[in-house]
Amino acid sequence: MPTFKYTVVDHSGVYKKGTIESENIQLANEQLRARRLWIVELADPQQSIWSRDIGFLSAKVKKDQFTLFCRQLATMYSAGVNLVEAIEIVARQSSSKPLKAVLSEIIQEMKSGSSFSAAAAQHPKVFNTVFVHMIEAGEASGNLDEMLQRVSTMFEKEHTTKEKVKSAMIYPIVMLIAITLVVVFMMIFVVPTYMQNFLAMGVELPLPTRMVVALSDFLIGYWYFLMLGIIILSLVIIYYRKSERGAYSIDLYKLKLPIFGKLWHKQAVARFSRTFSSLNRASVPMLQILTIVSKVAGNEALGKVLIETRENVRAGHSLIEPLQKSPLFPPMVVEMISAGERTGTIDVMMGKLADFYESDVDIMADRLKALIEPLLIVLMTVAVGTIVLAIILPSFSLMGNMK
Repeated sequence: MPTFKYTVVDHSGVYKKGTIESENIQLANEQLRARRLWIVELADPQQSIWSRDIGFLSAKVKKDQFTLFCRQLATMYSAGVNLVEAIEIVARQSSSKPLKAVLSEIIQEMKSGSSFSAAAAQHPKVFNTVFVHMIEAGEASGNLDEMLQRVSTMFEKEHTTKEKVKSAMIYPIVMLIAITLVVVFMMIFVVPTYMQNFLAMGVELPLPTRMVVALSDFLIGYWYFLMLGIIILSLVIIYYRKSERGAYSIDLYKLKLPIFGKLWHKQAVARFSRTFSSLNRASVPMLQILTIVSKVAGNEALGKVLIETRENVRAGHSLIEPLQKSPLFPPMVVEMISAGERTGTIDVMMGKLADFYESDVDIMADRLKALIEPLLIVLMTVAVGTIVLAIILPSFSLMGNMK
């Protein structure tokens, strides 16, 4: 009998991995559901390596293409189109080859008797845990059309917020790269040419010029040490980031950065609120909700607080106690959650929180772009101006000697 590997969240909100023997993947899915387990991933470990995704060789489905798929599927299914037929239509219209390939497999699995959520769970790189759980809840309640609409709205808002943050960061990154390239070019090609002329004339170089010349000589003579240092530092950061402690420390530091820290913080809170609201409306148990949102919030520091909250809820205490103690959750978030707990409308409150923070991210991203542009122009002016001034200073000494 075939053996399938699974990753699930149990009724107490704990992630578990293991194997299960079953005649086929559909029966394995049903057996896990019968144990009150929410399936994160279910796959056949004996599957040929050639049919699996092979790291960087496998193409990824872009977020905008996936978001478009969700909206198109929700619209067609709500209009009365059969679910399998709707997926087939979207697959034909999609310009994404990876998405087409995944949808083709899902169509075949559904025609063989598998549910949409079970088929989607076998492709966790495309359909995440939140998507699978919400579709599964829609299938179980008979409100799949409504759940598809909620899923598409959630991913659209999440994608819009993420793009806003990305657009706020692209300009400064491009400008910093441009400034670095200009400075390096001047240090390697411009400064040595002028200094050779001044030294040939016996001009005594002032301190600022000597400092610039020393930096220029270092870049020319030891650039390979600099590159090696950058590579080693990058590898150390990547290795450290993969550890639990490193991921927590780096994500906590990101939230404390002076300019982008608040933007990343608000984005993480918006994502947590939107996901929490969506899963709560899908009637997912609270412990499982807290486990899932701790993984999808996009920040390990916030995730750790949410895991502590899960343990607090499991012990029979309030949802807000660990959130009140943490400086990572603003007072407004705690108050809204508290009000939602008291009135039984926590999904509505979390939805309003998500709307507020998503709007706040939009406004802050636009303000940052308007603020950073002149600051970077000033930075480029200072960097280039300092080098030019260092080159010009010996000319004044030369003119003084000529008098």
